[in-house]
Amino acid sequence: MTKRRRSTRHGRARGGTLALALACAAVAGGLTGCGTGDGGAGHGPFQRVLDEQAAALRAGDRPGYLAAVDPRAAAYRSGQERVYRNLRSLPLATWAYQVTDVARHEESATVTARLRYRIAGYDRVTTTDTERLRFVRRDGGWRIAAEAADSDTQLWEQGTMTVVRGAHSLVLGVGRDRSGLRRLARAADRAVPAVARVWPGRWSRRTVLEAPSSVADMARLLGSPASSYEGIAAVTTGEAGGGAAAGGSAPADRIVINPQAYGMLSDEGQQVVLTHETTHVATRHQTTRATPMWLSEGIADWAGYRASKTAPREAAPELARAVAGRQSGDGGGDGPLHRLPTDEDFAFGNDPARLARAYEGGWLACRMVAQQWGQDTLVELYERAGRAGGGRSPDVDAALRSVLGIGQAEFTARWRSYVTELLG
Repeated sequence: MTKRRRSTRHGRARGGTLALALACAAVAGGLTGCGTGDGGAGHGPFQRVLDEQAAALRAGDRPGYLAAVDPRAAAYRSGQERVYRNLRSLPLATWAYQVTDVARHEESATVTARLRYRIAGYDRVTTTDTERLRFVRRDGGWRIAAEAADSDTQLWEQGTMTVVRGAHSLVLGVGRDRSGLRRLARAADRAVPAVARVWPGRWSRRTVLEAPSSVADMARLLGSPASSYEGIAAVTTGEAGGGAAAGGSAPADRIVINPQAYGMLSDEGQQVVLTHETTHVATRHQTTRATPMWLSEGIADWAGYRASKTAPREAAPELARAVAGRQSGDGGGDGPLHRLPTDEDFAFGNDPARLARAYEGGWLACRMVAQQWGQDTLVELYERAGRAGGGRSPDVDAALRSVLGIGQAEFTARWRSYVTELLG
């Protein structure tokens, strides 16, 4: 779904006050080199330039970092000076490149490289992104002159970056005032212990938030059209399967904030958003291709709403309307309640009401499990569902029977009755 080598989880502002998580799509990750037709024989000169620049960055050597840049590329060089300052404000534990492809054009070349980096104290694993750079031959050597098309966009490339550290969070912002970033950090710091109380298993208990200056810049970070994020308050990036993928080396999670949609929420709504997104960070290791969307998004909403005083009818307005239509005979039978939400119901481009009903339905399904079987059972169901088919193929019925003792048909009927009673 995105140009980043990871899957995404999205949070959406809904009902004018609160936010929910949206879609998940698994994208292959890892560090395997793709190589070129020459077996990598032509990579050496470009690899050396990138190695020297990376070493200069790690050492705090500004002249050495800029020595890799074409002195005639004034605009790019100015941008790289800012990038250097931004990166030096981060506690980087790892920063390295691996050249994977070179396309030579006489005195220029387009180089594709895998960027690997890790933020000390926050990332348990190394994040991998793709950089595509245009090199030119200058004074007998190769220098970087520009970024080429289809290169992953990073926050630190979008402007002067401000970094705020919280007790459990690191907030990176561009075009955002420090006071607003501090508020974000405080909300993120409250979200981490809130999630730890419901998901006590192995996870970092640290979050990294990225706060771009606009929806357009958010879209560039995520590699999708800006229209995809209208009304979406936050997005959590990561790889489904977490440590189960790539031999336990999945990309680190990032919570990306939409400045417009998030800013329109109440304080309570903003807290729901960040608790929801933090739940995705906590559950990443147990979330696989086998995990149904209603469960992965529903448990995040359940965690987010646990401390909220919002009434269910306010938090689930679309499903409440569906219940009202069903009771009045205007809904055409069970309508949206005839089945649990499918993964397709969570897809981008869906009718907003259908999308909202999907999140509301998933939330109430998880809420029902927690109330009727217990919080620990909900966590057990989540873990069991993610293990189905070795984490590759869903078998919700088997997971429900194993953990709750009932199959999907009976579970759906109980969910339908629960929703009708709660929202009717």
